[in-house]
Amino acid sequence: MWTFEQQAWQSGYQTIAGIDEAGRGPLAGPVVSAAVILKYPCPIEGITDSKQLSEKKREILFDAIYDHSISIGVGIVDRDIIDSINILQAARLSMKYSVEQLTHIPDYLLIDGIFKIDSNIDQKTIKKGDQKSISIAAASIIAKVTRDRLMANYALKYPDYGFERHKGYGTQKHRNAIQAFGICPIHRRTFKGVKEFVKSSG
Repeated sequence: MWTFEQQAWQSGYQTIAGIDEAGRGPLAGPVVSAAVILKYPCPIEGITDSKQLSEKKREILFDAIYDHSISIGVGIVDRDIIDSINILQAARLSMKYSVEQLTHIPDYLLIDGIFKIDSNIDQKTIKKGDQKSISIAAASIIAKVTRDRLMANYALKYPDYGFERHKGYGTQKHRNAIQAFGICPIHRRTFKGVKEFVKSSG
């Protein structure tokens, strides 16, 4: 899991940040990205793609990653921006924000996926990077847990939808709630499953 980081170090880079996002697919809520500069060596075991971990394991690793990182930045882009520029561009923007929140400036970025971000910092995109790079995997955990916590808070404000359970994804229960109650302010109005209800909800 350190292969890409080691290749960067061998090429002369010193401070490497892994970047990943959470929340491209949901019908509601923000897209959240994290940038993580891990300490090396890192004693944490079990860091991998956040989607392969239980919620309990993610929470444990979340705290451990904060304890063993040089710096962590989080970028959040809300629903209104997602609807105005589309989810892909919003995800890239949240990644850019996450890098800008780092207290240590990296000289190399490892980014999950195939799209680079608007930054002067040298960068490499990696397909399924959260399964191949420990820095990206750590970022995926930070982004996922941060977003899940945000959705749990939204559930308190909009209790009809069950955001604390499905985190805004298009489960049948979520879709049923939209049909029953209409949409709320954090629903993504350009997404199928939501846009059909925009007029009726105002």
